[in-house]
Amino acid sequence: MVTHKEFGIPFSGLKLGAHSFEYQINNKFFESFGYHEFNEADILVQVQFNKMTTVMELDMSANGTVNVACDLTNEPFDLAVKASLELVIKFGEEYNDEDDEVLVIPHAEHQINIAQYIYEMLVLAVPSKRIHPGVEDGTLESEALRKLEELQPKETQKNDDKTDPRWDALKDLLTDK
Repeated sequence: MVTHKEFGIPFSGLKLGAHSFEYQINNKFFESFGYHEFNEADILVQVQFNKMTTVMELDMSANGTVNVACDLTNEPFDLAVKASLELVIKFGEEYNDEDDEVLVIPHAEHQINIAQYIYEMLVLAVPSKRIHPGVEDGTLESEALRKLEELQPKETQKNDDKTDPRWDALKDLLTDK
């Protein structure tokens, strides 16, 4: 198992107040979690760590791109990723991460590893349906797109004038008031 030591913040040695950290995330980071959805990743994560006497605040923001395959054409493209996460860290009797916004760590802890939080924030920032921008604006030339258009059902003409005579009596009920 990978420990992600570089994502540990040793808060016991930090003075009270705000501290900044930066992490450059690439594909190896996601692969260490067994996540292989991205072809490439280039994301800058900025962390503001605010240490106070009884609690600590963690404010993370991420900006960058991931290279993914389009769900329609399987063409790779760069998808912009923007994400943020705020977390309050409190001390308690035992570790508890059941709340999405509050993390409770034991009193004896002297550091926190934020790798899991960065991973979850970034994976959740990527939409579940990934469509190449060229598909949306019509500029992408792809064999898969041509085949999809060829197999698309043709429009059928609807004839709204003819109705089933069995329903005509019901229409009269609407006008008989």
